[in-house]
Amino acid sequence: MPHTKLRRLVTISVAVTLGATALAACGSSDDNDSEADSGPVSLTYWSWTPGMDKVADLWNNGQGKKDQIKVTVKKQASGDTLVTKILTAHKAKKAPDLVQAEYQALPTLVSNDALADIAGDVDGVKDKFAEGVWQQTTLGSDAVYAIPQDSGPMMFYYRQDLFKKYGLEVPATWEQFAETARALKKKSPDTDLTTFSANDSGLFAGLAQQAGAKWWTTEGQKWKVGIDDAATQKVADFWGGLVKEGAIDNQPMYTPAWNKALNTGKQIAWVSAVWAPGTLTTAAPDTKGKWAMAPLPQWSQSEDVTGSWGGSSTAVTTDSKHKSAAAKFAAWLNTDPEALTALAKEGGIYPAATTAQTSDAFTEPPAFFSNQTDFYTQAADIAKTAAPSAWGPNVNVAYTTFNDVFGAAAKNKSDFGAALKSMQGETVADLKKQGFEVAE
Repeated sequence: MPHTKLRRLVTISVAVTLGATALAACGSSDDNDSEADSGPVSLTYWSWTPGMDKVADLWNNGQGKKDQIKVTVKKQASGDTLVTKILTAHKAKKAPDLVQAEYQALPTLVSNDALADIAGDVDGVKDKFAEGVWQQTTLGSDAVYAIPQDSGPMMFYYRQDLFKKYGLEVPATWEQFAETARALKKKSPDTDLTTFSANDSGLFAGLAQQAGAKWWTTEGQKWKVGIDDAATQKVADFWGGLVKEGAIDNQPMYTPAWNKALNTGKQIAWVSAVWAPGTLTTAAPDTKGKWAMAPLPQWSQSEDVTGSWGGSSTAVTTDSKHKSAAAKFAAWLNTDPEALTALAKEGGIYPAATTAQTSDAFTEPPAFFSNQTDFYTQAADIAKTAAPSAWGPNVNVAYTTFNDVFGAAAKNKSDFGAALKSMQGETVADLKKQGFEVAE
């Protein structure tokens, strides 16, 4: 959408959320103080990534020392907790210079005028990221509200040994996925291909993205919510149908029962993202070396697209008095080869920068997947196919509603389509309650 239209949406939301009476457009790096370009600069960065202080030290002892820009990392919680803390600090005009923000949180932070447009300070950075990832930091405008840090391209994980035991083929399409689930049930009634879990809305959002869904878009100065669009209905009907017929399990992930199912071979596949090996290491330690990764099944043989589950960015706040300096660090952090290697080593993240995905940090497969030597080569190819997402200013409401209504539908094996309509309705109602204009 045009930048001017996004600015109007931002202005509306600031008035509603913060009760402001005199409003300005989004902060821009053009408004930076001259002190950002002269004399020593001290920046504060709120981040939850493990080892981020060690990565910042590379900057402080290298490029930062030359530029007289020092960055201090302050460890924070992630998710909605951090978003709330950022907004609270911003309301008092005391937000830090830089913040780590999940992609789906960016519209909320932008609509509250908490993030600066750093487009003028990051020329040449865009080409270092997959288009679908970069789009999440621009909100479809000419502005740049953050630099992508890590990404979560989705993939299909399966037990190689048990697929062989049951005579199953790795599904290339979702139709084949359903057939595989049914075939497994016939051969081993007590075994499930996978489960539909309603306790992590990010998984469902990623599946919808792959199908072409755009949950939040704009029409002029109005938000349009498309959570119950045709693409998402297709995804909901597909998974709801499998749950209803008992072809897959309906239990949530990340529970002791789920861990046991993975560890004992009662569940033999998992639709997840690039970070899955770390989870499997903890959840199913006895299965090391028995899993393999493949591209996500497609809706048609001719397609080659994946969704994203997770990922975050580095943003500069409108409260920073040194926006250009902060933007320079954000760009370095997420594009410099040394920084990216350190992020992978110290933070265990999968960098969003495409060059880093084939760097020395990813020449060896995850220890849990030592049997699949091309793990990261495949992962890099899959990451390039990530579909663009479309987030809005009340993702938290949509996600909470998903957990409630889809949780009930999965447990009762009831209509997923009805649950989707409830999710749509609650999200629209919340936008209106906040004072946003909504296109019907």
